[in-house]
Amino acid sequence: MNMIIVLFALFLGGAVLTWLADKISGILRDGLFLLTMIGGATLFFLRIPTGSSVDITLAGLHLQWGLTPTAQVFSLVVMGLGVLAAIFAISYMKGKERLGYFYFNFLMSILGMTGILLSRDLVSFFIFWEIMTWSSYFIVIYSGKDVQSTGINYILFSAIGAYAMLTAIVMVWSQGHSLLINDMVRNFPFYPPSWKIWIPLLFLTGFGVKAALMPLHVWAPGAYTRSPMAFTSVFSGALSKMGIYGMIIVFVRMMDVVPQGAVIRDVFAWLGIITAILATIWAIAQDDARKLLAYSSIGQLGYIVTGVALGTPLALMSAFFLTIMHALFKGSLFMVVGAIERQTGTTYLNQVTGLIRKMPWTFLTALISIIALAGIPPVGGFIGKWMLYESMITGDRYILVIFTFFASTAAFMYCYKFLFGFFMGQEEKEWEHVKEAPAAMVVPPLLMALFAAVLGVFPGIILRPIDTAMQGMGFAGSGGHFWQMSTLFNDWGNTIAMKPLAIAVTVIFLLFAIFLTLKGLKETRYTSTKDISTSGEVPLEEENLTFSENFFQPFLRAVGPLMKYRIMVWYRQLGSSVEATADYLRRVYSGNGQTYAIYVILFVVVLLLFKDKLFG
Repeated sequence: MNMIIVLFALFLGGAVLTWLADKISGILRDGLFLLTMIGGATLFFLRIPTGSSVDITLAGLHLQWGLTPTAQVFSLVVMGLGVLAAIFAISYMKGKERLGYFYFNFLMSILGMTGILLSRDLVSFFIFWEIMTWSSYFIVIYSGKDVQSTGINYILFSAIGAYAMLTAIVMVWSQGHSLLINDMVRNFPFYPPSWKIWIPLLFLTGFGVKAALMPLHVWAPGAYTRSPMAFTSVFSGALSKMGIYGMIIVFVRMMDVVPQGAVIRDVFAWLGIITAILATIWAIAQDDARKLLAYSSIGQLGYIVTGVALGTPLALMSAFFLTIMHALFKGSLFMVVGAIERQTGTTYLNQVTGLIRKMPWTFLTALISIIALAGIPPVGGFIGKWMLYESMITGDRYILVIFTFFASTAAFMYCYKFLFGFFMGQEEKEWEHVKEAPAAMVVPPLLMALFAAVLGVFPGIILRPIDTAMQGMGFAGSGGHFWQMSTLFNDWGNTIAMKPLAIAVTVIFLLFAIFLTLKGLKETRYTSTKDISTSGEVPLEEENLTFSENFFQPFLRAVGPLMKYRIMVWYRQLGSSVEATADYLRRVYSGNGQTYAIYVILFVVVLLLFKDKLFG
């Protein structure tokens, strides 16, 4: 039997058995959940090589599943992050209710993402897309909080994206009577001119929803916040990448044959940077770390969308690299917040402070991940952003560079706020009981953070599969060295001349750590944040004087005009208008038989009066 079919059966069967085992034994349930996730990932990487495929004919439709080099790069994210998040989930979800329900939908979402990556036809792609959407929706509403707002927003925007994709699929079928993705790409140049615009735009709408591209992003902050933190890392790090994967299919494999393609590319490139800027500003304004990371994720995805939309080899390579990096540092940071929430009961930066001594390993994980997010060398985030900047500069897109630099620089503020707010602030008595999180909640995010650091020194680990993926998409062969397009890799990346820089930074950190350790050996007087006076006045006990409270207010006031207009207001107005129209039209269907008879008579009269014009 083909291993791809076995893989699908493994995830589906494992999800069902895990759900059933919840009624028998918690240990059996947890074991089946982990075994399914680890076994599925092992089977994927060891028994499904690139180029393998299987063809099935079902109800007259030709379905095809197989692994492409591009899908293999994205599978590193789905499977790698899925396994680590599953290990984290066992500890994080301990003691919670309806775990069979949660684990079932966790595995089904992994099945959906895996199916998307293996689908070579649009029917399979759409079915697995819906499996991913509905299973993640059930996880969003798992806690039962704000279901009416968060859950409805998520499924409504997902439905908009799904209907847009379905419309595009029907249009593709009407032209070639084939739904294979390769056939769609091959026949696309022969489509009617207007369809060469509408089909990509409809697909990009569906993919833009999952990638949280503004103005289709409004579901993301609530969904990321309300989902259990054990799944939010997958939500942000992997599930959002399915939108990026779809965009690569459209921009790289279809748009080159469209005369107006350059305009669409520019529009989406700017939408990506606008998303990065506005999401970064909103991240700075958040006191809840979950929402801060949610908006941060939206902003980071904006960079990736811009790289994909620009479409040059270097821009696309930066998008691939940032895709991997975003999964690593954002998956890690969401797990960090989950560990803090589990140990303290809160995720608010203005409620808990001074955790560096209480949770040192969690702090180390957060530190490395924040450095990667900020794009500081020698961690891998620096490499991805450097390539994106260089692709813009070499493409004479200097205004785009300026706005991208603003978004990236502003991100330092919420990075600092996150790190200092949780860990570097003053210790308080109410958090004396806090201890380091269990190993199962520390090791997975720490491994991701360390790998992000490794990629900063040895980027070739991931550049080589990216190089293969780009050649598989039709880019001219480069002798396996696409990265030599960048001045960064000519001197550093391929020859690993970054080692001296990495060693220097490491030595600085070690010296700083030794200094703090020796300083801490001396007797230190700890002062509460409330044990102060300002201008001769002693603050009241209930006043919040933590670092994160009302910090960055001068900056937020300066960017206030950008935060004044919220797209959700327009969506609500649109919804109210639709509701009012529907309420008015509802009166037409009064339920009165005499009224319906009058409608029929009027309809017949209209037909008689205009029969010549209507029927010739």
